[in-house]
Amino acid sequence: MTVTVSDTTGTNRPGTEPAVAEVGRGMRFTNWAAGYVDERFKLSGWVRDYGRKIFPDHWSFMLGEVALYSLIVVLLSGTFLTFFFQASMVETHYDGSYVPLKGIQMSAAMASTLDISFDIRGGLLVRQIHHWAALLFVASIGLHMLRVFFTGAFRKPREINWLLGFTLFILAMAEGFTGYSLPDDLLSGNGLRIIDGMVKGVPVIGTWISYLLFGGEFPGTTVIGMFYSLHILLLPAILVAIVGVHVIMVFVNKHTQYAGPGRSNDNVVGVPVMPVFAAKAGGFFFIVFGVIVLVAATVTINPIWNYGPYDPSPVSAGTQPDWYIGFADGMLRLIPPGWELEILGFTLSLNILVPLLVLPLFLALVAFYPFFEAWVTGDKRHHNIADRPRNAPMRTAIGAAGVTFYAVMWAAASSDLIATHFKLAVEGVTLALQILLIAGPIIAFFVTRRICFALQKKDREIALHGYESGRIVRLPGGQYVEVHQPLSDYERWRLVSYTDYQPLMVRPDKHGRISVAQRVRAAASRLFFEDRIAPVTKTELESQSHH
Repeated sequence: MTVTVSDTTGTNRPGTEPAVAEVGRGMRFTNWAAGYVDERFKLSGWVRDYGRKIFPDHWSFMLGEVALYSLIVVLLSGTFLTFFFQASMVETHYDGSYVPLKGIQMSAAMASTLDISFDIRGGLLVRQIHHWAALLFVASIGLHMLRVFFTGAFRKPREINWLLGFTLFILAMAEGFTGYSLPDDLLSGNGLRIIDGMVKGVPVIGTWISYLLFGGEFPGTTVIGMFYSLHILLLPAILVAIVGVHVIMVFVNKHTQYAGPGRSNDNVVGVPVMPVFAAKAGGFFFIVFGVIVLVAATVTINPIWNYGPYDPSPVSAGTQPDWYIGFADGMLRLIPPGWELEILGFTLSLNILVPLLVLPLFLALVAFYPFFEAWVTGDKRHHNIADRPRNAPMRTAIGAAGVTFYAVMWAAASSDLIATHFKLAVEGVTLALQILLIAGPIIAFFVTRRICFALQKKDREIALHGYESGRIVRLPGGQYVEVHQPLSDYERWRLVSYTDYQPLMVRPDKHGRISVAQRVRAAASRLFFEDRIAPVTKTELESQSHH
């Protein structure tokens, strides 16, 4: 058989025609498939309309991406676990490979979780991936909301997006708690017992709610099946739907961005979705996935085999819920003893009712704060430029107070561990945390506000005179002065471009009357903006530059 070598043009090479034909057929099939899909789903129009959307490239915007990617990991790992978990409280005797618990009576839910951990290939790794991804999901949502709050990214037209994000945070906590309770081990059973006690503390209807939830006297027979349905069906469906709406609204309303030259409410600076952001997002997803797998493979979490099945007798100090539920557990621990009333022969448990009232009130204040601030400022403009926290001292101070309030409740969930680790009396730790719960937010509010004002004064000085260079020169008249380094356009813009809100004036309506709501709004506006540092004006900059 002879083989003919092609000439220098690369043509007439025998044996290449089938390969070229195969490539041609493949390209034709690809083009046909792409056209078929595009004709029915109009993907080219979507790419044309939304593929050029700009995403800011600041690192703080990655927190929302981490939340999205960790949710994907939760869904993938959870799907695997559903194939092997038995959501049943039917009593059985464990007969798996973990010898210390062999022959112990437990629920089918606990036994199947042990089987996943020790008898299903890769089961323990997937369990830990699922748990760590869930913790990262809640944490990243919380940090993302803090970024949005302190930069004012919740303002018009993004108030609904703030509510969606807040709802995601609450649903993520509910999803985490229901999943945490499914193994029916000692730790999760203790958490369910706390929930049962809180429900029974509600007057009149508490006992009936407990009966419906647990199917009888605790622990009952139905709570695991009910939580399983919530955990794998209802809550994930709502979560995914809200995430979808949230992403759509981000596309519609555009991202916020930080102030700088060339950046305005109508001009977003960043990278387009296609192909730059899509490629970066794909790589970032695998980084997040890889970090979760690495942590899950090296750090044990929720070792239910050490706790054993639920039994109230061995429960002792040191039992801790997952961190995101800690604030609720801490609030229960901070209620002083003896908060009970006897009314007409019935006991009113204020030690239960107060947390049940305070926690929803605190969460409601967080959820509806954007609407309150818009009402106080009277600002109805669209905002695409994020604030520097120092330029909104009242909002930043309120946020610091809220974070402190949450942090004290969260720390109180570990009051017993704080006492044992630092060799302190648990009563003293509890008393100190009770004082901090009231005094801490007040102190944080005033200190944060004064720090913001000080930083604004410093920015004003830098904007007018530049940075201190440390170089001293002598003027012809004998005077010694320090030479200041001038600012770039970007640095100057960052320091002076923010809105100077002024207190709202009380004006009578068309009937000459001033309503109570108007008076309250004016008082709140004075509280917000009466003490303020005005930004440097253009006239001041020009005057200083000339000087």
